[in-house]
Amino acid sequence: MWARIKEDIRTAFARDPAARNTFEVLTSYPGLHAVWLHRIAHFLWQHGEKTLARLVSHFGRFLTGIEIHPGAKIGRRFFIDHGMGVVIGETAEIGDDVLLYQGVVLGGTSLEKKKRHPTVRNQVVIGAGAIVLGAIEVGQGARIGAGSVVIKPVPPNSTVVGIPGRVVGEKREPKIDLDHGRLPDPFARALQLIMEEQERLEERIKKIESMEGLHARLDEYFEKKKKEICEVFCLENEPEKKNEKQ
Repeated sequence: MWARIKEDIRTAFARDPAARNTFEVLTSYPGLHAVWLHRIAHFLWQHGEKTLARLVSHFGRFLTGIEIHPGAKIGRRFFIDHGMGVVIGETAEIGDDVLLYQGVVLGGTSLEKKKRHPTVRNQVVIGAGAIVLGAIEVGQGARIGAGSVVIKPVPPNSTVVGIPGRVVGEKREPKIDLDHGRLPDPFARALQLIMEEQERLEERIKKIESMEGLHARLDEYFEKKKKEICEVFCLENEPEKKNEKQ
């Protein structure tokens, strides 16, 4: 038990750069308190003490503002940053090294007593206010943007944003930012693509302008040669014109 608590504290330091010391983490991190209380409630739930488990879960909700059903299965190094308003349903399953921000909902879409909540695989990051609904799977290493509503399975190592959630990036190496847990910004990527395209267009314009300059210089050269030829030709014909007049 103490080993898991120490692991949770290390996870808090890794995930949150604002963490200053162990005492602060122990006393001022509701996300950790919610996870610790959930472990107690989950233990009671598995051993048939359903009502007592719900009471512990309810106390955790009152204390932290985070609601985790005692039936939910949660892996190791799970961290909830800020945490207020997070809701995790009964049949939800969460893997290792998962990061949730405030307002995340792992909810159900069925009233039947069966698997009805999401399965979140290892190393997933879910942004603030995101809602994941139904018995769908969020693949390992996936990232869900803030405010997204996800109702379809999410491929591994992909990024999902929007309402409804859509995949905006995938097939990248599984990697998690343990220091900040930042999500890729698809709008910044789109802006970057626009800037790259603009640079390509500017290069083409420069080439066209350089060709126009070359044409202008050639025109100037031919005009000069034309004048020189004309002057020579006119000088050669002047004596003939004078003789004709005489």
